[in-house]
Amino acid sequence: MPNPSIRDVLTTLAERGRSLLDLDRYSSGPEKNLTLLCDDLLSMAGEASGVALAKQVIVVYRSLDDAQKGRFFQSMKHRYGPDESKLQTAIRAYEQGASDETLNDINRASEPRRHELLRRLNLAPGGTAALVAMRVDLLKHLRVDSSLAMVDKDFQHMFSSWFNRGFLVMRRIDWNTSAAILEKITQYEAVHAIRDWRDLRGRIEPSDRRCYAFFHPALEDEPLIFVEVALTTEPARAIGPILSEERDSISAEDATTAVFYSISNCQPGLRGISFGNFLIKQG
Repeated sequence: MPNPSIRDVLTTLAERGRSLLDLDRYSSGPEKNLTLLCDDLLSMAGEASGVALAKQVIVVYRSLDDAQKGRFFQSMKHRYGPDESKLQTAIRAYEQGASDETLNDINRASEPRRHELLRRLNLAPGGTAALVAMRVDLLKHLRVDSSLAMVDKDFQHMFSSWFNRGFLVMRRIDWNTSAAILEKITQYEAVHAIRDWRDLRGRIEPSDRRCYAFFHPALEDEPLIFVEVALTTEPARAIGPILSEERDSISAEDATTAVFYSISNCQPGLRGISFGNFLIKQG
């Protein structure tokens, strides 16, 4: 019997936790429900109930319209910042007796409660992907409301930890890669558009062409970023000869130069999280 995946375990926890929740408590409109759910999620101690609540937060969030999502981000800004009373208490304790312990208390008290909210939402089945999608919405609202920048910084802070190089898996993309991933490579190419399957094949199958992508275990077969490489015998002077279907390919053993001619970020919700430098150096 195959071992269950982490996603399967979390889904099972969410279903069991759901039976422990007082669902009548969340019988008002979606915006009020979302606030109640987030408040309860932050105060919840039980793991199964916490996973169920996190899943429900994501379900309710997805049901909101654009204006309601904007108000939710405002709520995140005002409602889930640092606990100011705890922070003032920690500052006074430090002033009365500076020590590693009282300094650590300040650090803990100054952390926005949004950090813990995002951590707990990440426990939901598919939570990481849901939060990446949520940040896409946040970035759209940020363009018209700069006061949400502090909320976005919290998303960036958490994503920088969750998507650090240690969690990323680099894969070579070739003609044997699954069709679902190949289709996404075609869709996400942002520098030199891929016209069709024939064009894609010409970029990844010949012996003098390479394509590498970073993946994250929580996003399954969603590439985060990919780079296309041409192996040549001299530095390229123009992109035309590299992309030409009429060119003569060479063997990889004869190549002396690697031309990184295209690099594309695939997830708008991870904007500002740096992957390209790692990918180019490892590729």
